[in-house]
Amino acid sequence: MTTATPFAQALVIGRHVRDCGGRAVVVGGYVRDRLLGVPAEESTEIDVEVFGIREDRLRALLERIGRVEAVGQHFSVYKIGDVDVALPRRESKTGRGHKGFAVTGDPEMSFEDAARRRDFTVNAISWDPLTDEYIDPFRGRDDLTRRVLRIVDADTFADDSLRVLRAVQFAARFNLSADAATKEICRRIPLDDLPAERVWGEIEKLLLRATRPSIGFMLARDVDVTARLLPEMHALIGCPQEPAWHPEGDVWTHTLMVIDEARQRNGDLDRARLATVMLGAVCHDFGKPSTTALIDGRIRSLAHEEAGVGPATQLLERLNIHALDAFDVRTQVLGITAHHLKPGAFYNVRDEVSDGAFRRLAQKVDMELLARVAKADCLGRGGHFDCTAMDWFLDKARSLGVEHKPPEPLLMGRHLLNLGVAPGPEMGRILKVVYELQLDGVVADLEAAVVKARGLVR
Repeated sequence: MTTATPFAQALVIGRHVRDCGGRAVVVGGYVRDRLLGVPAEESTEIDVEVFGIREDRLRALLERIGRVEAVGQHFSVYKIGDVDVALPRRESKTGRGHKGFAVTGDPEMSFEDAARRRDFTVNAISWDPLTDEYIDPFRGRDDLTRRVLRIVDADTFADDSLRVLRAVQFAARFNLSADAATKEICRRIPLDDLPAERVWGEIEKLLLRATRPSIGFMLARDVDVTARLLPEMHALIGCPQEPAWHPEGDVWTHTLMVIDEARQRNGDLDRARLATVMLGAVCHDFGKPSTTALIDGRIRSLAHEEAGVGPATQLLERLNIHALDAFDVRTQVLGITAHHLKPGAFYNVRDEVSDGAFRRLAQKVDMELLARVAKADCLGRGGHFDCTAMDWFLDKARSLGVEHKPPEPLLMGRHLLNLGVAPGPEMGRILKVVYELQLDGVVADLEAAVVKARGLVR
């Protein structure tokens, strides 16, 4: 059973439930994605609700199919293979936050009542895989056709404030427009009870799963999410830019264009590096609001790269972003923010810039990720601009072997021990001097490094 696809597993479960007098229907995202034509192989999990079977019978029924694991702290959900199986449930609010619910299963609930607890109509559609019948009491299929994001129940939607952020990422991922009532309710829901990991979880989906994350950010601005949760980004609204270089308008508009470019051009990256590029696109111009001024008749934002490091740090701290999958996302995002103009600047003096400058920059940031964000920054504007500088920069970094990290030091402490240098400040000084020579290309191999070190010892 566990080697079958999630859909095949759901079919087996459905047949067993039917044979025991109940009915199993697929619910949630799988149904929505199926109606949108998302390939089935991209759906790695399926949620199934079982009607007409008591809870004390459900587990025994499932154990006849395969290995069953009970999950969920407050309500029994049974995982069998890649399928989560549960009874339809009733929820009553007992306190703030996503844990403030009393939950009970009720196998005799109607399909409409079971769907009523869901957030949006597009997620409140059930599908019977045995009969191919859709059960759609809140007209979610019509909303999918019209590309409308609409809440199911205005009385209970605010029970979980995370739904506001879910609206943001759903709008972007599925190209939906929230209706007026949904937006008004989202504006009124307090967001101060959301822990950082839940906020980042939805923002990550927005940045990594949507083809055009800008759609979600525009909705986030409209319902005051940026003002309340992303103030560093909200500050970009209305910040002017020099029309000759940014005919698209203010920094907010430019940033959304950069975000979309970054997402559409970097789908080959793994999760951690894609998140780094996307966060770099979000943060790269955070320094402009504090540095923008009219100088000699032109709008300038001098030294905005370094000025953006502080606000970017604040955002990453609020979202509690450090490493993802053992990759140091925070350090790289801050490096990209501080140096995102370097690829263009190096290109402008390409006949004079030294190899050592590339090697030293590689000590501060992943050069390939920097080039990718810089390319999105160049393309994320109105008009037509030559962006070959970023390709040249990345090619040069690769030719030097520093696209991901600086050169490893040739000279190590053990070599200095052989020269009679004791551990301590003097050893550190010699290692630093020789490494700088290595970065400049003066020292190219260990033999030359040892010769230089011996001279420094004397």
